[in-house]
Amino acid sequence: MANAVPATGPTTEWVSVEPLLSAIKNDSQQSVPADVQLLVPKNDVEEPEISIVIPALNEELTITEFVEWCKEGLAAAGVQGEVLIIDSSTDSTPQLALAAGARVLKTPKRGLGRAYIDALPFVRGKYLILGDADLTYDFREIKPFRDKFREGYEYIMGSRFKGTIEEGAMPASHRYFGTPVTNWLLNFLYSADFSDIHCGMRGITRAAFIEMNLQSQEWEYASEMIIKSLYMGLKTCEVPIHFYKDRPGRLSHLKRENPFNNWYSGWVTLKAFFVHGASFFLYKPGIALLALGLLLTLPLSAGPVTVGPITFSLHWMLLGVTLAILGLQSVFMGILAKSLLDYSGAQSRKWSRILSYNRSVVLSGLGFCAGALLQLPLVSEYVKQGFRLPVNNEPIYHLAVAGLWLMMSSFLAFTNTLLLHALLKMRRWQR
Repeated sequence: MANAVPATGPTTEWVSVEPLLSAIKNDSQQSVPADVQLLVPKNDVEEPEISIVIPALNEELTITEFVEWCKEGLAAAGVQGEVLIIDSSTDSTPQLALAAGARVLKTPKRGLGRAYIDALPFVRGKYLILGDADLTYDFREIKPFRDKFREGYEYIMGSRFKGTIEEGAMPASHRYFGTPVTNWLLNFLYSADFSDIHCGMRGITRAAFIEMNLQSQEWEYASEMIIKSLYMGLKTCEVPIHFYKDRPGRLSHLKRENPFNNWYSGWVTLKAFFVHGASFFLYKPGIALLALGLLLTLPLSAGPVTVGPITFSLHWMLLGVTLAILGLQSVFMGILAKSLLDYSGAQSRKWSRILSYNRSVVLSGLGFCAGALLQLPLVSEYVKQGFRLPVNNEPIYHLAVAGLWLMMSSFLAFTNTLLLHALLKMRRWQR
């Protein structure tokens, strides 16, 4: 990191950044990337309440007017604010943004999510408003965000569907298929109630953004933010916004780089949904499988059962054992996923209490021993028969299978309890 920021025009000056970096490290504990350069306008704002944080790539067509929109929006909201442009352009975007009065953070091009990660140590406002510099989101109207922040909301989603969408601003495939389908899917997986999860204009408190610890480098950062806001239990709301079509001569980044990027962004969005929502596919389905398996296993432990014309025998019991084991392991994996993705700490405390080490180890040991004892009659009979044992539906076989299930289940309970406590210990070390 350079010791000073060079002047690039009449509205800038040399600015020492060493005191700034010291304050950044002491305040947010965020690491400062070594390959970024901060450009500060001469008439810089001091102690901003709101930081408008915007990644920009070759936006010279719109950037000057965009910064003017932001200033107009801050003035209309009656709030002291800064505009921070995270720039990786090859055109005159940074010079124009700086001349218009924005701070510019020069970074290498390495993804939209990474731009926000790089910018966080340099954000000074208590509240952040995110978005694009293409004049599709109306930053002249940020007062609704300011009002919600001051009411105590920590995460604020803009909603184009609750606001207005200019004709031609959103392709029909996005407006009537892609966005509604993925919106429904996220709400279904996470029991949420968002109306526009792909809206790029959103607000978050700086404290929540630091705690969120974004990892996504590209487009999926948007989904990661929403999902983590739910896991963290942030106080969340939506505000209606206006969405405009691209200015004449401007081509969106998705179309600029690759015509298939729309499909790619959809794919990585689904990946974020499924990876962060792993417990959805494990915990409750596992309970259902476990219940069905036990329904077949336990009644048959004493021998075959006939219900009407159907006789449930050893083969049905083996199916039940298989389902019960799959279900139990899915439940444990769901618990591990819940604890791994636990940003509030509530799930970790809950499951460490339910699956306490001492209780789980003792019960697992007793269960394993009980299962082994249930094998003794079958082993004894095996020896008596000269180490030959025909397969039939004698109760002795059913009892042994029940014992095997108990042994396997006890072993799973023991090992998964160890994994859970190892995970929780690792999380405490990380904190």
